[in-house]
Formats: sequence, C-alpha cells, structure tokens
Amino acid sequence: MLLRSTPSLPPLAGLLLLCSLVPRAGWAQEPATPGVRVFLDCDAEACDFDYVRQEIPYVGYVRDPQQADVHVFITEQQTGGNGRQYQLTFMGRAAYESVEYTFERFTHPDATDAEERSAITEAIRLGLTPYALQTLPPEDFGVTYVGAMQDASAQQPPDDRWRNWVFTAYVGAIELDLESNRQVFDSRWGLFADHVTEEWKLRIRPYFNYDYVRIEREGRPDVTSDITRHGLESYALRSLGPHWSAGVFGDYVTRNDENLRHRGILSPSVEYSVLPYAEATRRAFTFVYQLNVIYADYFERTIFGKTDEWLVQQQLTASVAVQQPWGEVFAGLEGSHFLQDFSKRRAEFFSFLSVRLFEGLSVRFEGSFDMIQDQIALPSGDATLEEILLQQRELATDFELSLGIALTYRFGSEFANIVNTRFD
Repeated sequence: MLLRSTPSLPPLAGLLLLCSLVPRAGWAQEPATPGVRVFLDCDAEACDFDYVRQEIPYVGYVRDPQQADVHVFITEQQTGGNGRQYQLTFMGRAAYESVEYTFERFTHPDATDAEERSAITEAIRLGLTPYALQTLPPEDFGVTYVGAMQDASAQQPPDDRWRNWVFTAYVGAIELDLESNRQVFDSRWGLFADHVTEEWKLRIRPYFNYDYVRIEREGRPDVTSDITRHGLESYALRSLGPHWSAGVFGDYVTRNDENLRHRGILSPSVEYSVLPYAEATRRAFTFVYQLNVIYADYFERTIFGKTDEWLVQQQLTASVAVQQPWGEVFAGLEGSHFLQDFSKRRAEFFSFLSVRLFEGLSVRFEGSFDMIQDQIALPSGDATLEEILLQQRELATDFELSLGIALTYRFGSEFANIVNTRFD
C-alpha cells in the first residue's frame, strides 16, 4: 500500500494506516446512533455496498455527500499485470474537516471477486478508523499489524519468468440463433499480449469477428449477410518523463462491410500531458499528435476510382478527463486530414459529463458530433436495400450526431445502513 497523506492527517491516523483495525467480538452489530456519517462514492462494480455495510456496521451510511461527516471517494484502474489499483481518498467534513488523506490498494490479477471485495472493504475500514476512534471507545478495537510481512515481500520481489508480459485470450459474444426461416451466428475472439513497465507500454492484439445472417424467403432467393472484421492492433510507447511520451502504433484490418480488403497503418506518435502522469488517476489533460502512413486495398473500386492506394494522414487529439467527488467529465476534440488532399478531412467532438448538482440530484450529459469528409473507401455504385438493412455496406454521410441526457434524483431517509439481500 502506498501512503499519500495530507499535512492535516493526525499522527495517530498515519500510524493506523499501517495496520488493520477490526471491532472486537463484543461490539454491537448496529449502533442506535452511529457517530460518524459516511458517504461511499464508489462504482457499484468495484464496491459491494451490502457487504461493506455488513462488515463495517459501526458507522452510519448516508445517501448524499452533503449529509456526510466523511466522504469516501474511490477510483480504480488496471495495472500492467492485469490487476487493479484502487485509490481511496477520505475527506472529512464539519468536525472532521482537518482529517483528509489518500492511499492506494492493489489487488492481484488472479484475485477472485470475493478477494477483491474483501480487500476493498478492509481498505475502507482502515481509512475510517481515525474518524471512528474520535466517537467510539478505543477499547472496542483490536489491531493486527501486517506491515512487516509486506515490507519483506517488497524487498525480495519474486522472479518474473514472463518479464512483465501478460497474455489474455478471449472467446466472447458467440451467439447462435436458429429459427425455421432465419439463422444468425455471431462470434468474437482474439488475444491481448501486454507488456507494461515504468518506461515501456507494449501491446500486440490480433482479433477476429465474424457475423452471419441467413433469411429464407418463400419463392424468392434467400437474403444472406456475411461480415468479417479481422485485424491486428499493436503499439510500443516509451515514457520520456513526467509530461512526455512517444511511440508508434501499427494496425491492420480487413473488413468487407467497409470495402477494405487490406488496410495497414503505421503511426509515429507523441503525447504531451499538461499535468504529470502521476496525477492521471483523477485528472488528465493531454495532446496527442499522430502521423499515419496508410496502405489500403479495396474489394470494390471506390467512388474516387481507386482499387488500392498509399495515403499519409495527420491527426491531433486534445482531451480532458476529470474524476472528482462532484462528478466526472471526459471531453475531447480530434481532427485529421490527408496530406495529399486537405479537403478529405474529419473533425470530431466527444464528451461525457456527470455532475452532482445538489442533495439527491445528479445530471448526466453525453454526446458526440462528427463532421465527415474522408470516406475514401466508399465503393462506387448504389447500395441495395438488403445491404442497407443488414449493415453490409458503409453509407455516405456528411455528419454524425449523438446526444443523450439523464437525470437521477434520490430522496427519503438519509441513512442507508440496513442490508437486505433477499431476491438479489
């Protein structure tokens, strides 16, 4: 566990973060009036709220951060070895305003859901201890120190015969649907090979997608759709300090629904992060420049009379991502054009915003807008009705707009201590 505490953290709390505190067996499971009100701000996939409330019953759980004495804010991201890094921030309010700190907890890539749930719950218990000790009798707690074992394992890391390479094979989304006059088969499979260190980030990912639809029509020819999307994604990225990184992307794809018999792209790239990469867990502001060298071979002659061609394209992306107790925001702007013809260009704005407005009310916006003038692979000739309905063929368009908004409002009892798992 990596400790990052603020200067306001009391010495006792700093010591407790090296320990695991649990209530003694005689402690009541449900205090009548919990001394510390806690708001858990955590993704439901990462935190099992029922389990947390069952295992840590000596605080009160509230449904809104404005009602809380302690706001527990938890984020997560994947580590290089396919484990998880959880960052927990405990923010005191009102009488506890001077107590605020952050620490991290890592889980093993082979950890089961139960093991991850237990690890996160223990981390929450650990972080709540300095607050609970200000309202609960100290004699009701026991201490188990595990730091010596963790320090010894850190000094002698085990041999890594895989040298930081992690391989993930998947076969997913296989669907077989048979009816008397309709057959559908969809499949996805592939492999991830990732290598992540402080200096390097490497990936090799072959993937294979196959979709088949057959519709029988009495007295008329059958309608069939046979779509393949196979390819290879890869990159090699090198850290150049706290703000810069550079690398190269290599991609290959063949897909008949976009008239691409073969397309290969080699993309030297450079990225600048306005904030140091060490802060990227909660907030990031980055610029990425790519120069794409492209070879394309088409199934059918394109609307520009090409059966194959070499292209050079440049692309610039600016994006911002913020994850804070008040909400989340992710937005970006991407522009690209071909150097051979500046009129063949594209601009895209994409965004996501979720804001907690006031007690119980949250609003979420999402949207994207593409201005499209670079569909160079469009085949000549008109698309048939079957090709349009079965999405066998890309259609010409000048723009694409997608918008969404959602409101959520919670009200009622401010406490959320009770756990009832019946019919869950």
